[in-house]
Amino acid sequence: MACEKKRLAELAALVQGERVGDPEVLIGGVADFDNAVAGEITFVADLKRGARLEECKASAIIVPLAVTEISGPAIRVKNPYLAVARIHALFVAEPFVATGVDARAVVGQDCHIPAEVAISPLVSLGNRVRLGRRVTLHPGVVVYDDAVIGDDVVLYANVTIGHHCQIGNRVIIHSGTVIGSDGFGYATDGNGHHVKRPQVGMVQIDDDVEIGANACIDRATFGKTWIKRGTKIDNLVQLGHNVVIGEDALLVSQVGIAGSTTTGNNVVLGGQVGVGGHIHLGDKVMVAAMSGVHNNLEPGTIVAGIPAIPHKTWLRSSAAYAKLPEMVRELRELRRQVAELSRTMMQGEDDSPENTE
Repeated sequence: MACEKKRLAELAALVQGERVGDPEVLIGGVADFDNAVAGEITFVADLKRGARLEECKASAIIVPLAVTEISGPAIRVKNPYLAVARIHALFVAEPFVATGVDARAVVGQDCHIPAEVAISPLVSLGNRVRLGRRVTLHPGVVVYDDAVIGDDVVLYANVTIGHHCQIGNRVIIHSGTVIGSDGFGYATDGNGHHVKRPQVGMVQIDDDVEIGANACIDRATFGKTWIKRGTKIDNLVQLGHNVVIGEDALLVSQVGIAGSTTTGNNVVLGGQVGVGGHIHLGDKVMVAAMSGVHNNLEPGTIVAGIPAIPHKTWLRSSAAYAKLPEMVRELRELRRQVAELSRTMMQGEDDSPENTE
């Protein structure tokens, strides 16, 4: 069900922006700059397209505060990306529809299931599972014994929630993700055989977390693996046992974090970052894509490379690395010149009067 059309003045108030032009312009959706048409709102995030604003066919446009000259209806904001995200979410939001429990779902004993749920075919709930209100479980979701799921949670197809795991409110988990698989823990005996360590902890996912497709978050050996409020995790991320991720972190695709590592709040890990075990990353640490982190990082540190070093140092090192072939040639030439100079000096000493009888 599409959202009804909104007045430009309403949208400006929603994003706390400065309205330009007719407040009664009606907007019924959001589109990108090149494809927007009448009845839609679009945006520009920087000044590069400032010269093209007159080409835009949208009924209104969201622009940065720095854009002062605009003839048509607009909303001027500090952060266009944030504004368009909020407006777009308004237009695509759909009300929850409680379809109940499908007859083809399997429900264990002593489960707590409110009336306001939408449980699809082929969902499997273990014993003593507790669901909050307005929970949506898509086909193939499996929730094991004693798991707890909060209000307004959406689990997409084939998500697995392990036993005793806890999912907070307004959590979204995309298809194929596994929460609460066994941690990777083994002890090796004198013959080189690996003996499995029991993984008896759980996973706790706090409110407003979103986890992408095919991610794996291991249960703790003891205690809990913990993802705190507001963190967003991309597809194909692996978090080991007893990892703790702080609030509002961003973990991009294919990040891997080894066991017992912890982070502060607002940490950003780029794609394919690897983080070793038993270390701590402070608040607002940023790690560039494809970096390897093996030591604690102080709050606010920005690093890159393998092993990760301060980002500015890495940039200088990368620039130097590109020049290595040229530097090697120069070094060989310098060595040749030094050797030639040494031979000349030695010949001069041999020809000096002191060495002539």
